[in-house]
Amino acid sequence: MDLNSASSVVLQVLTQATSQDTAVLKPAEEQLKQWETQPGFYSVLLNIFTNHTLDINVRWLAVLYFKHGIDRYWRRVAPHALSEEEKSTLRAGLITNFNEPINQIATQIAVLIAKVARLDCPRQWPELIPTLVESVKVQDDLRQHRALLTFYHVTKTLASKRLAADRKLFYDLASGIYNFACSLWNHHTDTFLQQVSSGNESAVLSSLERTLLSLKVLRKLTVNGFVEPHKNMEVMGFLHGIFERLKQFLECSRSIGTDNACRDRLEKTVILFTKVLLDFLDQHPISFTPLIQRSLEFSVSYVFTEVGEGVTFERFIVQCMNLIKMIVKNYAYKPSKNFEDSSPETIEAHKIKMAFFTYPTLTEICRRLVSHYFLLTEEELTMWEEDPEGFTVEETGGDSWKYSLRPCTEVLFIDIFHEYNQILTPVLLEMMQTLQGPTNVEDMNALLIKDAVYNAVGLAAFELFDSVDFDQWFKNQLLPELQVSHNRYKPLRRRVIWLIGQWISVKFKSDLRPMLYEAICNLLQDQDLVVRIETATTLKLTVDDFEFRTDQFLPYLETMFTLLFQLLQQVTECDTKMHVLHVLSCVIERVNVQIRPYVGCLVQYLPLLWKQSEEHNMLRCAILTTLIHLVQGLGADSKNLYPFLLPVIQLSTDVSQPPHVYLLEDGLELWLVTLENSPCVTPELLRIFQNMSPLLELPSSCLANELSSENLRTCFKIINGYIFLSSTEFLQTYAVGLCQSFCELLPEITTEGQVQVLKVVENALKVNPVLGPQMFQPILPYVFRGVIEGERYPVVMSIYLAVMGRVLLQNTSFFSSLLNKMSHEFNQEMDQLLGNVIEMWVDRVDNITQPERKKLSALALLSLLPSDNSVIQDKFCGIINISVEALHDVMTEDPETRTYKDCMLMSHHEEPKVTEDEEPPTEQDKRKKMLALKDPVHTVSLQQFIYEKLKTQQEMLGEQGFQSLMETVDTEIVTQLQEFLQGF
Repeated sequence: MDLNSASSVVLQVLTQATSQDTAVLKPAEEQLKQWETQPGFYSVLLNIFTNHTLDINVRWLAVLYFKHGIDRYWRRVAPHALSEEEKSTLRAGLITNFNEPINQIATQIAVLIAKVARLDCPRQWPELIPTLVESVKVQDDLRQHRALLTFYHVTKTLASKRLAADRKLFYDLASGIYNFACSLWNHHTDTFLQQVSSGNESAVLSSLERTLLSLKVLRKLTVNGFVEPHKNMEVMGFLHGIFERLKQFLECSRSIGTDNACRDRLEKTVILFTKVLLDFLDQHPISFTPLIQRSLEFSVSYVFTEVGEGVTFERFIVQCMNLIKMIVKNYAYKPSKNFEDSSPETIEAHKIKMAFFTYPTLTEICRRLVSHYFLLTEEELTMWEEDPEGFTVEETGGDSWKYSLRPCTEVLFIDIFHEYNQILTPVLLEMMQTLQGPTNVEDMNALLIKDAVYNAVGLAAFELFDSVDFDQWFKNQLLPELQVSHNRYKPLRRRVIWLIGQWISVKFKSDLRPMLYEAICNLLQDQDLVVRIETATTLKLTVDDFEFRTDQFLPYLETMFTLLFQLLQQVTECDTKMHVLHVLSCVIERVNVQIRPYVGCLVQYLPLLWKQSEEHNMLRCAILTTLIHLVQGLGADSKNLYPFLLPVIQLSTDVSQPPHVYLLEDGLELWLVTLENSPCVTPELLRIFQNMSPLLELPSSCLANELSSENLRTCFKIINGYIFLSSTEFLQTYAVGLCQSFCELLPEITTEGQVQVLKVVENALKVNPVLGPQMFQPILPYVFRGVIEGERYPVVMSIYLAVMGRVLLQNTSFFSSLLNKMSHEFNQEMDQLLGNVIEMWVDRVDNITQPERKKLSALALLSLLPSDNSVIQDKFCGIINISVEALHDVMTEDPETRTYKDCMLMSHHEEPKVTEDEEPPTEQDKRKKMLALKDPVHTVSLQQFIYEKLKTQQEMLGEQGFQSLMETVDTEIVTQLQEFLQGF
């Protein structure tokens, strides 16, 4: 590209690309895309975005295109990579002037310089850092700021590189410029502190901005630039100096009010100081040891004494608490159980901690946390009144303790209490002691103090296990408090029911549960919504507990279910509805079939909720989970839900619909459960199987995805469910397409996947011996080849033999036609090929581990007898060996009569007893039982079958011929066979 002529053309197209009119915008974007790989294009872009007279939007776009170009074409190995010559010109052009007047563009330029530095610095771009160091010294305010901004982005990017060689380069860079970075930061910080009192707001803001940027550079160098930072005096000097600087900046906040333009930047700088300490502690805990004492003294004084009054703010308190928490919990500071085995560094850090956390200090921290930080604030109480649902789903869990004050104080309390529970348990017990009996509803402060103490007792439940007689406390103190119905007492009603939820899995006598259920029924009718939602949470914890007993719960089931359903209707927020649905699901899951009389109202409401939640996929997931438990609880009665249930399954499992991304996993589970509990097939249930074919195509594109393989397993279970439910209708409608999908899947999927596919085929053959082999005809040669070639995976070989066994035993004519077809493929005589199959079968029978399949193999091979075919007679010995091995697996000896019987045999009269802990059999379980009653494996006595086959073989060959055949069998095997056949 000739630069001058090209510039005007590119400028024109960039201008068009900023247009709001798509007719102008689209062609311009297409043109720019074509130019991306043209030599000289990026030089033109550099000229455009460094020309401050041009339109801002055009320059902004030029910077963005340049930045994307670095990502795509800067590396040497990239397709259409930029030439070394052009890159050299661009690097020089990027750092010629640091005078960009527009902040947003300046930031983008700094980021793109950092991107180039990541790839080229220092080898191809040794001049970058010296140029930046010189540029941040200039007196011109704008140039100095822009150079400093670039310096920060370059340092940040280089610090993020992780390869050993890159780390070494960064260590060299850090040690080379650390001294300069420190003096630069000190200079800007002193300038700011001098200007604060001047009242010149813009000058103060300008120097504060430089202080912040230079501190950001120092943070990256300090945390990532040294292997053993504690050995570097400059680094430790900077870190020790942070505490003094923090005090100065916090004092500044007295004169810089909340409405001052500098206030936000000032707070950011204070937080950045604490981030330096937290990052350093995280990355270099041993190097941090000399700072433990100062950090604890500083944090505790500002957070737990009057020193912090008037200067601290919420985010700063959170950071200080996190610093205390990380020191308390740090494994590098915890000696081994055997003290002598610990490193000297660990012992030193431990001693510093022990010296600081004395009894008075710990007691004061504990009391302040509970009586000050745990108190519900005015804002929280206002939110309770104005937005009760928002109040209940306030940010908790995950990493919220890192940013939010309430979770942060609670996590700090838990960690300190766990670490020093012997000192702190008596302190908390004393607080509890002073709060016996009811509290005056007029004394709001006393109510909030009690709420805070109860919060502490709930959080420390595991630590207080041996110190609190919770059962007595529950009966004498907590239950009566739940019965105080005054509106002002609602914080305590909510806290007490929460507290019981925390203790339920720690220490709560089973006999007291009915009293708790009674209380929950009452509180689910409380006039306050927050109390009702908290009660539902405790109900879930109670029902979910290991010691839950259905018999104790049943008398309250109807009331609770009705009240939970009412609560589900009353709440309006998506998150709260999901929460209440999860509680309902949990109750349904635990009581199972006992739920049937009470679900009518829920069944009518769920379609409406599903319709309303069209935009809320997570709520729909919760509805699917509820439906899964509902169908399991309803059993065969779930058929009445089909008008709603089947369209829901249809939508959730349709991969052409966008919501499937969220709903597929639960949708498949619901589909499976619906089939398992279906009493009979319906046209609609059959129709939704149309969704299956695309689902089976998904895995090949995402084989490595664990979730997709889990979904695939569920898909196979669903297919099996249809085969058990209505094999003839199902196979006639879908087998051709299914067979095609399987043929495409088999070469692609894992060993486990192949087994799943062939289990479907095996089930089809078992359920429908006539139609099954015809429908899955294209797969059977694949199986046949696997047997002949001696498949090396035992689990796969086992299923191959099971499929072959089914065809041979239950559809002999089909087996003959298959053998005929394969004999042409292998270019062998049919008899010879059959001999090879039997030989491989005998050789690999040990791959079969299930007794049912072992017996199937024996029955299948015995079905070839009687035979005068010389090939089969040649393999007679092997057939008898397999048969005797199967007898060992399936025969049990009656100790009284000393006779053997086949333990696989089943009769119609056997009705297994279902114990209280077991779930009642599903409709599919019943279908499998009926199928087993027709299956030769469970209806034919192997003992008798062998006897009859040998007898007919003897009749065919005559005594002498049979005798010589028997002589081919090992005498030991013959002896065992005779023992099994006694009495015949």
